[in-house]
Amino acid sequence: MSEIESAWGQYPGYAIDLVPWSGRGRATFNGAIVAESDSCLIVKESDHQDQLYFPMGDVAWEHFTETEQHTVCPFKGEADYWSLAVGDQSEENVVWAYRRPFPEVAGLEDHVAFYTDRVQVALVEEVAEDNGDVVVYPFPVWGTAADLARLIDVVPDGEGRFTSPSFPDPPQGTFVDIPDRFRPRQVIEGGQLLGQAIVAASKTVPDQRVVSASMVFTRAARFDSPLAVEVDVLRQGRTYSTVETRIIQHDKLCSVGLVLLDGGAEDVYRVTAEMPEVPDPLECPLRDFGVIGRDIRVVDGAYNFDPDDVGPPELFVWMRYRDRPEAPAMQAALLAQATTHYTIGASMRPFQGITEALAHKTLSTGPMTVDIAFHDDADAADWHLYENPAIYAGRGHVQGQGRIFAQDGRLVASYSLHAMVRSFDADPKQMGGFTSAM
Repeated sequence: MSEIESAWGQYPGYAIDLVPWSGRGRATFNGAIVAESDSCLIVKESDHQDQLYFPMGDVAWEHFTETEQHTVCPFKGEADYWSLAVGDQSEENVVWAYRRPFPEVAGLEDHVAFYTDRVQVALVEEVAEDNGDVVVYPFPVWGTAADLARLIDVVPDGEGRFTSPSFPDPPQGTFVDIPDRFRPRQVIEGGQLLGQAIVAASKTVPDQRVVSASMVFTRAARFDSPLAVEVDVLRQGRTYSTVETRIIQHDKLCSVGLVLLDGGAEDVYRVTAEMPEVPDPLECPLRDFGVIGRDIRVVDGAYNFDPDDVGPPELFVWMRYRDRPEAPAMQAALLAQATTHYTIGASMRPFQGITEALAHKTLSTGPMTVDIAFHDDADAADWHLYENPAIYAGRGHVQGQGRIFAQDGRLVASYSLHAMVRSFDADPKQMGGFTSAM
């Protein structure tokens, strides 16, 4: 160990955080559970994807054989390796451990981690709100609902300007150069930008309620750099105010939006669309988007990548955030964030062999414009049903009309989405591959 030189002193700001996972970790290979524990650590390291570490005592060691391979990490120490065999399948050097880690990561002692592209690793969570229903997240995950809320909740940075940090912060590649092909997908969903515009407008005119927002997406924004939200109050009145937003990254315009706010009024009369009859949330299968604490359940499991599963051009999706934000604008922003999720997938449903598994690989897809109107109060911690019919697809475009209902049947918002779906006119690898290509 004395021959291994630590790099901690050479890289100020480098971080490795050992975060206990409150649920269960599970590793599966060839149908067998080879590790399972209620005491796992999620290790968050600069310039690396998260890793899940299991206590050595919770590993089924009868399936493993130690090998002669050793590697050195200048921040963790020397790693030992094991190969894995279950039935007729085996993988060499698939699990590692730092038996004598550096003091900065002493908590890694007596823990092991698996290569997640060769062993199926998952986070398992019992949801108290759902009477102990079990949610399984394939690992690594994108992050948590709190991470998403932190990105959407833009912070003031001078007159008429707000900012949102990179994710992670600092971004991958800060200390060691990482080719794009080794990074997770970097493109920010359009709904996140819409949510940021809603929050920025609300913080600019805090005594009025956001009642509608429109946005045009001019270029893709990326997670690996901060965003600036520039705000211009076009008119501020006692009844209505209009705010223009521009989201900038690297001095380039990513989106421009208009947000309408009002001072509130009583009903003169009320007309509302009726909620469709669909199964309750817990009767619908889970759909994982890698965000812990944001629960998504799809009616009939219709949002999937099965090329043979065809149906009408519509999707019905239940969603909720388990942590309740206090600010009404954050409630609206989190509700709006999902409006760009499902219309493209809905438009593909009637066609055998065409699914969103092709997106950013052989098909260029993404939202172009979105408009949302907020009708009634919403609590993002309650279940909401997103009704997503695609009403047109052709000539490289898709149009959808969506509605959002509270579980009690109230129509809380409605929206329209204009998106693109077209074949790439160049090799996606020339545009960064799946990591960056739209």
